[in-house]
Amino acid sequence: METDGKNLRRGWTTGACATAAAKAACAALLTGDFPYPVEIELPSGKRVSFSLATSQHGHGFARAGVIKDAGDDPDVTHGALIESTLRRGQPGTGITFKAGRGVGTVTRPGLPLAIGEPAINPVPRKMIEKAIHDVAGDNTDFEVEISVENGERIAEKTLNGRLGIVGGISILGTTGIVIPFSCSAWIHSIWRGIDVARAEGLTHILGATGNASEKAGQAFHSLPETALIDMGDFIGGMLKYLRTHPVEKLTIAGGVAKMTKLAQGMLDVHSKRGLADLDALAKLATEAGGDEMLADAIRHANTVAHAFTMAGGAGIDLGNVVAEKAWQTAADALNVPETALEILVFDRDGAMKGRFGFAPSRHVSAFPSGERNRRT
Repeated sequence: METDGKNLRRGWTTGACATAAAKAACAALLTGDFPYPVEIELPSGKRVSFSLATSQHGHGFARAGVIKDAGDDPDVTHGALIESTLRRGQPGTGITFKAGRGVGTVTRPGLPLAIGEPAINPVPRKMIEKAIHDVAGDNTDFEVEISVENGERIAEKTLNGRLGIVGGISILGTTGIVIPFSCSAWIHSIWRGIDVARAEGLTHILGATGNASEKAGQAFHSLPETALIDMGDFIGGMLKYLRTHPVEKLTIAGGVAKMTKLAQGMLDVHSKRGLADLDALAKLATEAGGDEMLADAIRHANTVAHAFTMAGGAGIDLGNVVAEKAWQTAADALNVPETALEILVFDRDGAMKGRFGFAPSRHVSAFPSGERNRRT
């Protein structure tokens, strides 16, 4: 793929790496020899080859390792050593999975794996099972232990702790291929966070654009950690999932710049999708009672935060106006009357700059004129 004129190299998922390692270990366990390179089949049917970084054959086991290459994607697992250890299983048990060092274990409901299971997702499991069957035949019994070097430390940079995955990273992937700078992995983590919250019976979740707004929103509502959804810039991705997986109460919390973008109709508030419109923000300041001098200053502001500072100095409550407009955008995208929606706007220090309180997230045209203003 190409981004900003640069050709970006694709990489391999942790699931694909674990599959290659497992197939090599299985071959060594049966024949005494490790294949080099080792070829596996991706879910698409495409066959790809991997080089082994480690190999070990001992009494009753064989182990192989692959270094994950995420291509040009800023993946926290890039360069990690992923190893698969195979042992013979008890007759009739089929292929079973075990979390080795650096691979997490599921401790909360709502994920596609049962509590107590190693965090090796369904598609990688199927890939590994097929790879083993290709080597050993259909009726085989093996224990597959996946480990990741420094996986516990890597997991600290992921959402696993919040999702109830402890002890390491997850073995992931639905295609076997990592697409550079893809937002799909983040959006899927948003969905899984919602699933976990619903499975735990939580009725109020908070989606935040960043750490400061998340902490401030959590403190404002005294929410448990499992109610917090790290939606980042993907507000639309979260709202789309909540249309079919609703909760009773949803709070969207963000900084002044991100919430201004949402107020201006952007559901993906990443900087690459565009900057906040300072002309439109100046108009909102005028609607809130600001004069033309303030409006002109906002049009020439360095940042949205600067604009908010100037509005505050002039006694203009810009935050609540932005919160209301942001609520309108989000409510229009969600449009689930059973879900009460709230918007919180914070500065970088976590101080609240605006709020639009809970109201049913039906289409905004359903509100009588002026009703929305009473929701703050």
